[in-house]
Amino acid sequence: MSEKSVILVTGGTGLVGKAIQWVVENDSTYGKREGEEWVYLSSKDGNLIDPAATKAIFEKYRPTHIIHLAAKVGGLFGNMAANLDYFRDNLLINDNILHHAKEFGVKKVVSCLSTCIFPDKTTYPIDETMVHLGPPHDSNYGYSHSKRMVDVMNRAYHDQYGCNFTSVIPTNVFGPHDNFHLVNSHVIPGLIHKCYLAQQNGTPFIMAGTGRPLRQFIYSRDLAKLFIWTLREYKEITPLILSVPEEEEVSIKQLGDAIVKAMGYTGEYRFDTSKADGQYKKTASNKKLMSLNPDFKFTPFEVALNETVEWFKENVDSIRK
Repeated sequence: MSEKSVILVTGGTGLVGKAIQWVVENDSTYGKREGEEWVYLSSKDGNLIDPAATKAIFEKYRPTHIIHLAAKVGGLFGNMAANLDYFRDNLLINDNILHHAKEFGVKKVVSCLSTCIFPDKTTYPIDETMVHLGPPHDSNYGYSHSKRMVDVMNRAYHDQYGCNFTSVIPTNVFGPHDNFHLVNSHVIPGLIHKCYLAQQNGTPFIMAGTGRPLRQFIYSRDLAKLFIWTLREYKEITPLILSVPEEEEVSIKQLGDAIVKAMGYTGEYRFDTSKADGQYKKTASNKKLMSLNPDFKFTPFEVALNETVEWFKENVDSIRK
């Protein structure tokens, strides 16, 4: 990077944005460097769906680099009910960010995609070459296609204007500052909250399904380090999967056991096998990442989970839930 850099983080007050801020302020390897100014945007700073509001943000901060996290996101049923809204709103957000990044001469943009962009019918492990090899799952095709279009735009901006725009594809993220809502959250924060309520109320902690499905979970602070590394070091336009290795997949049963242990929960704990498991696995390969950054060390899952649980307990009265 140049001696003077203004790094704009859209969606800067969410799970990953807060993790990036923590790493920038606390980590000796990936933290703030001399000449860097970090700006963390929230929705209060302007509506990124609006071109004029987006332009005003660029005029105010004059970013030289961008980590683009902002998106319209929702749960399964929200996506199924409004695929058009998720498609249009995210297309507009991404188009506004990349268009103004080009117009204002931003040196590099790293956008955040999602593993849901991969084809629904595929082989495993998933890798970066497979993004466009078939339609995504029908439940959230609007959101998924809008995220795929970021890769298309990145390539087009590079080919037509020489822009250094790229993207990353994280697997399941968790950590401090997550959304701990019981219904609209991801699996780890939702189960932590559910276990907490069972503990408080003296009721059983019941998890849906058999516990057999497998997932790759990445700690938000590890992901933050990899976002910063990507911004500073990754040279390609093609997307990069950011994930723990395949062999570190965790079953939902192992996750439940770990949450019970971390929460100190001693009540009844069981699985409701009448409920659906969902997709058994969606294993992603991190071979490309590790070939480029072979010395990176992921936080052990139980350590990361314990830190997340401790943060939840300390902030239970004020967290997004």
